Amino acid sequence: MRIETSAGPAEIELDRPRKPAFLLVLTHGSGGGVDAKDILTVRDAALDLGGAVARVIQPYRVAGRRAPGSAVKQDEAWLEIVADLRKRIKKVPLIQGGRSNGARVACRTAIAVQARGVIALSFPLHPPGKPEKTRREELLDAGDIEVVVINGGSDPFGIPDAADAAEVRVIPGQPHSFRTGFDVIADTVTPWLERWSS
Repeated sequence: MRIETSAGPAEIELDRPRKPAFLLVLTHGSGGGVDAKDILTVRDAALDLGGAVARVIQPYRVAGRRAPGSAVKQDEAWLEIVADLRKRIKKVPLIQGGRSNGARVACRTAIAVQARGVIALSFPLHPPGKPEKTRREELLDAGDIEVVVINGGSDPFGIPDAADAAEVRVIPGQPHSFRTGFDVIADTVTPWLERWSS
């Protein structure tokens, strides 16, 4: 499915039950795709609970670029994408999330889209080796909306402080792109999503 935005078209992989309990909108990291195993793990957990899941390929990736460019333009396009999806899947709770750069977008826009919660996979707290260039404020942009963070214990992009999210789950020994620990991801997001599954 394609959604036109001010930044160009976005492509959506939509899994939708007949009567979804909630809508989960997920997106990729800077150079990645929506078929990353951690994203698919979260998708499967949501589908098992009766949710609809939209995996968004953002316009810059559809255009063949690896870098997202302006955060302002990226967020504007995201708001347009979510608004379009909300017209298609109405009157259900909205949760959003992503991995790495996608987690940043989900946190920055959570209040604007009235999300009930955010799932942040491999939230990049700072560039590798530059902890002084923190992105903590982006995590806090979600305000009172619950954010669940899942990061690898060896992530060079850092690990958010437990006080800055509803839950920070660390998978020991894992880098920025998880190689194992997908059962931990499922075990973390499933009980959290269950509250919207009834």
